[in-house]
Amino acid sequence: VVGGRLRPVLDTLERMKDRGIWVEVTTLVVPGLNDSDDELRGIAGCISGTLGAETPWHVSRYHPDHEYRAAAATSAETIQRAVEIGLQAGLRYVYCGNLPGEDRESTFCWNCGAMLIRRIGFSVRENLITADSLCPQCGAGVDGIGMGGAGA
Repeated sequence: VVGGRLRPVLDTLERMKDRGIWVEVTTLVVPGLNDSDDELRGIAGCISGTLGAETPWHVSRYHPDHEYRAAAATSAETIQRAVEIGLQAGLRYVYCGNLPGEDRESTFCWNCGAMLIRRIGFSVRENLITADSLCPQCGAGVDGIGMGGAGA
């Protein structure tokens, strides 16, 4: 739609990761363009296989508010399905975007499933990660900047 090429984006993400820069990936899921299970599995597999299971994937709901209005808003069910696909692909941190109030705005432990950081929109409401970047329930390391987790 925008005429961009995927390979330069992937190359840049890989270079950033190789240099120790924390990388997160966001996919705007647009009905009819990239919302099929096969497409979502491909994206999740690429992130997991190339960037690592600790790389957060934000699957964001499209809504026709600006210049591109050729598609309807992405359904909540599609975004929730994308989250499940990401988790099945082995990604540790998969988030719903543009669905305020959805549980998957929050961060959950990749090992035991306990909620670690509760978010609503862009607000952090509660952070339960220990000072040494561990899950308080199971002791698994939490990945991220400043975190001493398994993939940090």
